Amino acid sequence: MKQGAALPCGNQFKMRRAARTDRNHKEIVKGLRQTGCTVLDLSAVGNGCPDIMVGRAGYNWLFEIKDGEKPKSARQLTMMEKAFFATWRGNVQVVNSLDEAIKAVNETIKIKAI
Repeated sequence: MKQGAALPCGNQFKMRRAARTDRNHKEIVKGLRQTGCTVLDLSAVGNGCPDIMVGRAGYNWLFEIKDGEKPKSARQLTMMEKAFFATWRGNVQVVNSLDEAIKAVNETIKIKAI
């Protein structure tokens, strides 16, 4: 779902433009899949929704992907992302690299297994 996805806007529907993803988005998705995770790309959803949902070993994560090579000021959450993070009642976090994403998955599985 790239272009032309209808999003509710009051009583009307507004067409969303193709979502821009960070430079490392494809690398992180591919790498997570190679480690045995399932990955659902949510980047076209918009409205502050994180970029991907990851599943492994019966657990789920929502990850907002930021490009770790950009300056910290360019990796800030948007206002809509901040609102999503503040109101979501589940696991949601920012990852800047494939290593960070894998570490987050592995740490959760390890903690839950103890």
